[in-house]
Amino acid sequence: MDVHYNITYLILGGHVQLSKYRYIYFSITFLLFILIICSNTIVLYVIYVHESLHKPMYIFVAALLMNALFGSITVYPKLLVDLLSATQTISRPACRLQSFLIYVYAACEFTLLSAMAFDRYVSICRPLQYHSLVSPQIVKIMLVLAFCWPICKMGIGIIHSASLGLCKFVLTRIICDNYSLVKAGCGDSTVSNAYGLSVMVLSIFPHLIFIMFSYTRILIICLRSSRDFRRGALNTCLPHLVIFLNFTIIIMFEVIQNRIPSGIPHIVRLIVSLLYVVIPPLFNPLMYGFKMQEISQCLVELFRLK
Repeated sequence: MDVHYNITYLILGGHVQLSKYRYIYFSITFLLFILIICSNTIVLYVIYVHESLHKPMYIFVAALLMNALFGSITVYPKLLVDLLSATQTISRPACRLQSFLIYVYAACEFTLLSAMAFDRYVSICRPLQYHSLVSPQIVKIMLVLAFCWPICKMGIGIIHSASLGLCKFVLTRIICDNYSLVKAGCGDSTVSNAYGLSVMVLSIFPHLIFIMFSYTRILIICLRSSRDFRRGALNTCLPHLVIFLNFTIIIMFEVIQNRIPSGIPHIVRLIVSLLYVVIPPLFNPLMYGFKMQEISQCLVELFRLK
């Protein structure tokens, strides 16, 4: 390779035995991508066409599913191309863009889950104030903040890391992330690492604390209420809580294995690095489609018509 090529492009060197299992990897990845697109789109369509689902709780569900589609489209098309290519390369600006979009997807997932927890908390613990605290205008503001705040946070980190020169041109990853770009950079990366760590902490723990507080209050109310009330609260809260815990555990594993050196085999690191764009986008529409009665009934009607 010439010098200009080295400076302009990065090699994604994280693939394992790609030449041997290329078509198996491609088939599995393509199937996952199609399943993610179809499952999320179907639930989104059902929410869109049924006016009975045009409520804050289902609007937040729709936003969460749209975010899953956004994260999947950020990763899968490039990954599918790489699986069929002789060389897995990406330009440095495109790598920065992909890492920025992936981080925005992950951060938006937490902000949207917090918004959903707030909706459930007000609905169950303060039902008389629900229409004033979760009005259409407030829902719009919450959705705008849920997407704009992560964009601002992640954008600052990406812009700062872009000022670092490159000393390495091979990333031991199959998708780009800003931490790997910073490690591959020249010069002092202390500020970038510190900012990235602080953003990571602020993107996870405040939401974790708020959601745990909300569900503690909801649990207290449920224990004091009738069995029918508990059953109704469980039907609306359980999918959200399971999805939140699932996503938090996946992200924590990814952060730990990426930032803390360990003897974890590379294939395990590779699988963990993709879980957050595999499990939540597949798991979320199934949870909401089967566990939330209103959505499941609309899905049954849709397929019955088909």
